[in-house]
Amino acid sequence: MVAFDRPRVTAVLGPTNTGKTHLAIERMCAHSSGMIGFPLRLLAREVYDRVVAIKGADRVALITGEERIVPKDARWFLCTAESMPMERDVAFVALDEAQLGSDRERGHVFTDRILRARGREETMILGSESLRPVLRALVPGIEIVERPRFSTLSYAGAKKLSRLPRRSAIVAFSAEEVYATAEMLRRLRGGAAVVMGALSPRTRNAQVAMFQAGEVDYLVATDAIGMGLNLDVGHVAFAGLHKFDGQQRRRLRVSEMAQIAGRAGRHQRDGTFGALSEDGPDAFEPEEVAAIEGHRFPRLDWLYWRNGTPDLSSIDALVASLSQRPDDLALRAAPEALDLKILKRLAEEPGVRDRARGNVARLWAACGIPDFAKLGLDPHARFVGRVFGYLSQGHIPHQWFADEVARLDRTEGDVETIAGRIAAIRSWAYIAQRPDWLADPQTWAARTLEIEERLSDALHLSLTQRFVDKRTTALAKKIGGGVGMLPVEIDAQGEVTIDTHTIGRLDGFRFVVAPDARAHDKRLLLATAEKRLAGERRRRAEALIASDDARFALGDDGTITVSGLRYLSRSGTAEPVVQSLSNGAEEADNEGSALVVARLSRGTSLARPQVTLDEALDCLDPPLRNRVAERLRLWTTATIARTLPALAALSTATRAAEAGPVLRSIAAAMEAGAGFAQRLPLRDAVEALSSGQRQWLRRQRITIGALDLFDPRLLKPAAQAWRRALLAAYGTPIPAVPPAGATSLPRGTPGAVPLMGHRALGGQAVRIDLVERVARAAHDARGANGRTPFAPDPALAVSIGLEPATIARLMAELGFRPVATLDTAPHYVWRGRPRAKVAAPDPANAFAALAGLMGR
Repeated sequence: MVAFDRPRVTAVLGPTNTGKTHLAIERMCAHSSGMIGFPLRLLAREVYDRVVAIKGADRVALITGEERIVPKDARWFLCTAESMPMERDVAFVALDEAQLGSDRERGHVFTDRILRARGREETMILGSESLRPVLRALVPGIEIVERPRFSTLSYAGAKKLSRLPRRSAIVAFSAEEVYATAEMLRRLRGGAAVVMGALSPRTRNAQVAMFQAGEVDYLVATDAIGMGLNLDVGHVAFAGLHKFDGQQRRRLRVSEMAQIAGRAGRHQRDGTFGALSEDGPDAFEPEEVAAIEGHRFPRLDWLYWRNGTPDLSSIDALVASLSQRPDDLALRAAPEALDLKILKRLAEEPGVRDRARGNVARLWAACGIPDFAKLGLDPHARFVGRVFGYLSQGHIPHQWFADEVARLDRTEGDVETIAGRIAAIRSWAYIAQRPDWLADPQTWAARTLEIEERLSDALHLSLTQRFVDKRTTALAKKIGGGVGMLPVEIDAQGEVTIDTHTIGRLDGFRFVVAPDARAHDKRLLLATAEKRLAGERRRRAEALIASDDARFALGDDGTITVSGLRYLSRSGTAEPVVQSLSNGAEEADNEGSALVVARLSRGTSLARPQVTLDEALDCLDPPLRNRVAERLRLWTTATIARTLPALAALSTATRAAEAGPVLRSIAAAMEAGAGFAQRLPLRDAVEALSSGQRQWLRRQRITIGALDLFDPRLLKPAAQAWRRALLAAYGTPIPAVPPAGATSLPRGTPGAVPLMGHRALGGQAVRIDLVERVARAAHDARGANGRTPFAPDPALAVSIGLEPATIARLMAELGFRPVATLDTAPHYVWRGRPRAKVAAPDPANAFAALAGLMGR
């Protein structure tokens, strides 16, 4: 079937890391012309760059499905196996990874090149040792050279992803697995480079360069790395041992495992391989390990074949020739590939056969458009059918091509979106490389390449942003040398950096992870900061202890803050010259900035609260934390004594035996009310007070009023704030703050309650010190015997803002009753001390009686 009339066909066989590709490059460059076919566009591009460096760009060509660089004087050609120009006469021809002749999808292409691709002077077939018997059968007289591996490949066992050594490659078998593994490595080790066959050479090179330069220590790839890509990998870890081969999900063959594992090690440096699973379906079997380490694999007795020179006279003749079965026992008919499936599908469509007359070659070429976007048979068949429809009339329309290309010229989106656009632009780049499909193929080839490169740059950036965290990478590398070696620095605004990478901010004592860090990164960053910022926090605590009282303040919610606290520290690592112990967002000299350091909580009594340090100070060692707490307790006690002196004195009296039971009961009631207490429930105790006890209360400036006992100083705003804070700490629901300076308010106004110093009288709430002023004026006006009717001072009522009904209710509460007089103004006489409950006079009558008085 096949005639061989050219001598000097050599097969160079052996495991990976034997330098086979390097040997082929050397041999090609030694000839006057040459060609090498590769399994991947990525590998063809890599070798093209190497040969250009040797021979010059004007003498070297690159031919792949989507890229074609053919200088006028090109003599050395680097191609994908499918794109090798078989008609070109060159002195040297080589085919790399020839064992792919056993691949279901592409095997027939490699088999055809084994059988037909020949150099004028030398032909070289590179591949696995498993090819030996089938090459002997197919290529009579072939010379086989065995190349041993330069270094040792050994099994290192199963290792979890978090324990993989640096310079490891993790191999997965789907884009989803690659992305998931890369994401996990980003969390654990700061990131990984990503290499997949679907990436453009530009993206792949950028990712590999990042790995080779040590910016990341891990690489996640598909089995594409097993096809000769040269990487500085010390260990290969298999994320799984199963793959979908286009037909079914199956376990990798041992030869495939070895092809991938063999990427570990470089030249004479040993390499290791292993799995991520120690047991289960994705763990290595002992016999598999032995075969890989010993480079012993099942021999190939046959390869897939399809007619490489099909009959293009008609569609039927083309299908028949492509369906022809081989007559050699070392060959098997290839499974129906995508291009043949597309041909058969289109042959069934109306009008295709008519358009194909005289255009069968174009139809077959169109069927060869790869399904880069993985659309599936039907969508891809429709696309190919449309392309052939235009080709049958001449050229693809300029406007349609331009519109489709322009639609893809966008770089926004995530990794999957950009990768999808790259896959799509590859189809148009493939079309643009056909010399007679477009009116101006060179322009469109350059245009599609430009878009692919722009998308590739965007994809590289997107991959890096998604799967590489330079901050965590720096941490992971430095932690390898010991946490004590980490160069942590803090600037004047509290920004914390490691190796120039911002990891967060030290706000007072709390380390806040940088906002752009994802949730799963915070664990590592927090752990690192906690170990390296202990000295800085210690200095801040000492500065807090040494600060004066004016630096502290109490919030309405019971929080204690320190403001404008400066400290001077030594220069050096993690020691800024001047720093404000504040929220870090303020400038260092901002005296108004404040930091919460503690809060008040329930103590033995309302005036004796506990001081609970903020949880941010848990980072301090216990003795230092206790010193900080004691400093804040001293400040709290001193401030209560200064701001609420009567309350502090009452708290002391409740525990003083010499105060006596009467005074202690009154003191306890007033402390419970934060300095206020109604008199009626304490009436018996108040009347039982001795003159000495009354004098003590007066010295504390406590007013024993007709209706309330209180210290008028506690009605001031500063004292009210502390009262509310103490009540909140004690667990008492705190009301709102009444409007500042308000004397009387509508009943129900927020804050107008007894606990805040307002007494409800009718429809109003009146401040208790003003109620006492009215009571004093009423008792002064009643006369000696109290039986002489009198009218309340209208000027006093007006100044307070009392309504007639409020006055009537207040007079009743004070123990006065209205009496009838000839005067229209309401008059009152003393009834005696107030009872527990006093019925209010009719508001309408009271208002009428007071109308004349208020009008005088």
